[in-house]
Amino acid sequence: MPMLRCSATTCVYNEEQLCSKGDIKVNGSDAKYADETSCASFRERSGDSAKNSCGCGCKTIDVDCKACECVHNANEKCAADSIDIAGVNACECQDTKCGTFSCK
Repeated sequence: MPMLRCSATTCVYNEEQLCSKGDIKVNGSDAKYADETSCASFRERSGDSAKNSCGCGCKTIDVDCKACECVHNANEKCAADSIDIAGVNACECQDTKCGTFSCK
């Protein structure tokens, strides 16, 4: 499992730039660039979800990856040593991206 760093601090699962969800999914089946990917697991903090109730953030995480053109994609799992999800001020999953994405 890759080490995760996530700058999408507006996500309900973000705990000190780690993810408390346990696993995430990266979209981008036709992606050729990082900007064409997104974290499909992103959920904006708002109202009742403003405080995360999922526990503490994990340093490593299981990543299902639909970005089949990424060099780190191994049978739709991320095989990178570490992954960076970007999304400062994200309001929806399309505002995020996999900063580790690299086209084959």
